[in-house]
Amino acid sequence: MQRRAFLKLSSVAAAGTAVAARVGPGLAQAGPKPDFTLTIAPVEVELAPNHIISTIGYNGTSPGPLLRMKEGAPVRVEVINQTDVPEQVHWHGLQIPAEVDGADEEGTPAVPAQGRRTYEFTPKPGGTRWYHTHTMAMNDLHRGSYTGQFGFLMIDGPSNPTQAGHFDQELFLALRDWEPFYTSQMIDTDDLDPTLPEPEKPKVLDTRPNGLEIGAGIYSINDKALGAGEPIRVKSGDRVLMHLLNASGIEIRHLALPGHSFHVIALDGNPVPTPQAVEVLLLGPGERIDCYVEMNQPGVWIMGDPTDDIRNAGLGVVVEYAGQNMQPTWTAPRKLGWDYTVFGKPGTAATPAPANVLDMVFEKIPRGAGKFNSFTVNGAPYPHGQEFVMKAGERHRLVFHNRTDDAHPLHLHRHIFELTEIYGKPTAGVMKDTAVVPIYGRAAVDFTADQAGPSLFHCHIQMHMDYGFKALLRG
Repeated sequence: MQRRAFLKLSSVAAAGTAVAARVGPGLAQAGPKPDFTLTIAPVEVELAPNHIISTIGYNGTSPGPLLRMKEGAPVRVEVINQTDVPEQVHWHGLQIPAEVDGADEEGTPAVPAQGRRTYEFTPKPGGTRWYHTHTMAMNDLHRGSYTGQFGFLMIDGPSNPTQAGHFDQELFLALRDWEPFYTSQMIDTDDLDPTLPEPEKPKVLDTRPNGLEIGAGIYSINDKALGAGEPIRVKSGDRVLMHLLNASGIEIRHLALPGHSFHVIALDGNPVPTPQAVEVLLLGPGERIDCYVEMNQPGVWIMGDPTDDIRNAGLGVVVEYAGQNMQPTWTAPRKLGWDYTVFGKPGTAATPAPANVLDMVFEKIPRGAGKFNSFTVNGAPYPHGQEFVMKAGERHRLVFHNRTDDAHPLHLHRHIFELTEIYGKPTAGVMKDTAVVPIYGRAAVDFTADQAGPSLFHCHIQMHMDYGFKALLRG
């Protein structure tokens, strides 16, 4: 499904970056007219005929509107909260002050219940970003990322790699799960690759019963389950640019389009040093992939999750060539492997060398939070007795030791990091803000602490973050 409509950036009267005061119910707000307005309120999403869900979204829809901003041009975004609980809007992937980043842990003021707040910031860097709620859900499956509060944010500018070249179509496609429920079954069906090394696997495994997990009842790409809504219509010879997002708060997902390759040009909105054509994509919650597909296999195809149960429950979309009239075809990909390092600089290591190295050990305590698992970073859940201190302006290396039987999409707020090691391989040049560390795996990332104030680090799976898997890095 295409989402081509967008809010245009109007002229900006104020320069610089600031945080506006909160405004309560019924109070007028002084200042220039906002460039964008987001209203948080109940919405209905018709995923399929006779399958309508009620959730919370932005501007009457889910996904919310595509916001296009100009890199380096200050903006004002007014957020009106028409719900009865405080909310946060996180600008995922932007390098902006903590006061407007949209995280309670960093000190961002919330948007009050039945109130409003104006965010003022200068968007950077260019590329595919997104915005979403950043509230904790805990045991409430109607809060946080289980709701429909998410949307694409495109920052247009010189550093946006998807502006170069000619494309016949531009698509914004968000993978999503709905109707979450508790289950005692292990549901992680989309780890990166079961053949990957497991350097952090404990010699003696914890055999205590696992806590409750979260599953989903129905899936969609944007607001439609597979078979509902309009297909993606293409012509032979088209080059179709796809901005893909995993907007789930639950699971890592693969995506395949039989007979076609995805030409990956950017990860998390950042250009890759070595663009590659791959058969299967993998996106952890919070990750984005920019790629194009050369439409050279006429027919009617299903683009979707290779797991039959997930795809048949909605996680897919029909791709229809002009002049073709047949039932959609699905063919399973040959393998599901995924390797970030193929997009890096071959045979090189990250430079310059980091000034400081911080080891971060992640462990899971089965049923450590009653019915639910809890998670620790370096032996303690959030909040920690002493947060992690990063010297401002210096280059730091975080070494992730995943001693759990889950793969974790790890997100660092307000910074872009360079992947320097994963799957036992050194790499360089792959710039991201979210990366999946495999089961019992190890990875390392480098970043420069160039954003003043606290930066939140966390797993982007909602339940993991809620129950301890987060930390503050202080500059």
